[in-house]
Amino acid sequence: MIDLRIERWQAWAPGLDNAAAWQAWAQAPHAVSDDGKLQPACAFLPAMQRRRLSRLARMTLEAAWPLCDDGEQLPFVFASRHGETTRTLALLGDLVDEQPLSPTQFGLSVHNAIAGQWSILREQRGESVALAGEADAFEHAMLEGTLQLAAGAPSVLVVVAEELPPPAYAEWIDDVPFSYAVALRLGKTTATGEAPTTTDWQLQPGRHDDRGTPCAWPHALDFLARSARS
Repeated sequence: MIDLRIERWQAWAPGLDNAAAWQAWAQAPHAVSDDGKLQPACAFLPAMQRRRLSRLARMTLEAAWPLCDDGEQLPFVFASRHGETTRTLALLGDLVDEQPLSPTQFGLSVHNAIAGQWSILREQRGESVALAGEADAFEHAMLEGTLQLAAGAPSVLVVVAEELPPPAYAEWIDDVPFSYAVALRLGKTTATGEAPTTTDWQLQPGRHDDRGTPCAWPHALDFLARSARS
């Protein structure tokens, strides 16, 4: 059993860009409208830097940026099951058309590219990890975050993000109801003997067949809905 504390959280989805909106969503979770056009503001970045980011990268930075204080150095854990589907589909289209691949676009399509962009734009020099944990990406990211805490980090940023994939992937990807990014700042729990708070949580192992009814939502959104209601 592993104890941890969620010090702060931030999330983004189309039309859900503040705590009040997410708390209202948590009372009656539903698939929000997402045509792929609405972009996170990322107002903390210059316009030229914003234009270079994919939608998935902008979602990740929009959620994570407020959780890292100025001048602070924190380990960063990025998790996504599907990653840059929009950018990857464009590259595959170039291959079909027998066009040369853009080295920049290819480099930004790899799974750890967003973690690298975070490090560069936020001037973070600490450890960063990019994970793809199938349906359990959220759980793997949380475990990685707690291991970073156990290794001595005072706090850790964990971000789970998925972009609604292009229609071409509809036959294979059915677990992204809408684009979202959920960012959690993890810290250590209260000292021994102190009463736990509503921000204190525990991780414990369990068998897959002990989970009961499957989650109706991706695990990060399900967790956010539960915690926002508490």
